[in-house]
Amino acid sequence: MTNPATVHKIEGDGGELDTRALDAWLGHHVSDYRGPLEVQRFSGGQSNPTYKLATAQRDYVLRRKPAGPIVQGAHAIEREARVMSALADTPVPVPRIYAICEDASIIGTPFYVMEMMAGRNFVDPALPGVAPEARRAIFDSQNATIASLHSISPASLGLDDYGRSGNYCERQIARWSKQYLGDPLAPRNADLDWLIDWLPKHIPASDEVAIVHGDFRLDNMIFDPVEPKVVAVLDWELSTLGHPLADFAYHLMTYRMPRLTIAGLAGQDLAKLGIPSEAEYLAAYCARTGRDAIPDLSFYLTFNLFRFAAIIHGIHGRLLRGNAASARAESLVEDLPIIAKIAREEAERK
Repeated sequence: MTNPATVHKIEGDGGELDTRALDAWLGHHVSDYRGPLEVQRFSGGQSNPTYKLATAQRDYVLRRKPAGPIVQGAHAIEREARVMSALADTPVPVPRIYAICEDASIIGTPFYVMEMMAGRNFVDPALPGVAPEARRAIFDSQNATIASLHSISPASLGLDDYGRSGNYCERQIARWSKQYLGDPLAPRNADLDWLIDWLPKHIPASDEVAIVHGDFRLDNMIFDPVEPKVVAVLDWELSTLGHPLADFAYHLMTYRMPRLTIAGLAGQDLAKLGIPSEAEYLAAYCARTGRDAIPDLSFYLTFNLFRFAAIIHGIHGRLLRGNAASARAESLVEDLPIIAKIAREEAERK
């Protein structure tokens, strides 16, 4: 959530943000809100457009659904707000949720308003400009945060109905396969077609249920302005009840990814950078969650690479429909064949 730029017309978002209507709504629904209001669009927020709301008293963040036609069940900003509210008093750091608006007439789509977190947001997992010892501590803080999330009982937070329990991988494969196959505009990919056949036949027998983030990666976190620790986890759109090892493997995927639009660590000299190796990082998560190992790691990595490629395929569809929410959309779409190929290669090594 970096590089805000003042906007009036929302580029690629199909309309204008009515700041007068928003200002009036905030005055009625956010305690202690005082205008005048200045709205800035963040350069991130590929799926759900995200804005900085600046006032003389404090700054807020607004996340909304994108304008235009959207896939049923996607862009569930109400779920984001719910899970962050539930996690407020846990070891998983999240912003405070101030208010949720499900009335699309205010700014054109539903939205919610949350705390603006002060801190650092990193995009490149190689962490350029950060000292090696701080890099290691930043990775350890990420590791501790996702381990804490997976150690929380959903029922203890009133989230036992936050998703279906069990068969997470089976359901996710079916969901993303259906979404991929059901898009009439975005072109098909031969490796994804192959994986749609391969994945259901290789789902591990063991099953677990935890709160999963669904998109737990470096650039979805805010770090303390000085200390190498996570102070907020953002972008909970894909969160649900699911298999914690699938969620962790998605996070671990950065070790396997090359330096594409969303940069990975493949080919980097991790020892020189001060970043823990994949084996060290995996061992730290296992120690924190009471595991000896993750025997089906290769499957979970393949599954997540497929899922990531399928998400990008959906972005391609939105781009072709004219309602992609980020300038990175075209670049991400160019990466899709590379990611799909890596996924198939991982499956064929299994």
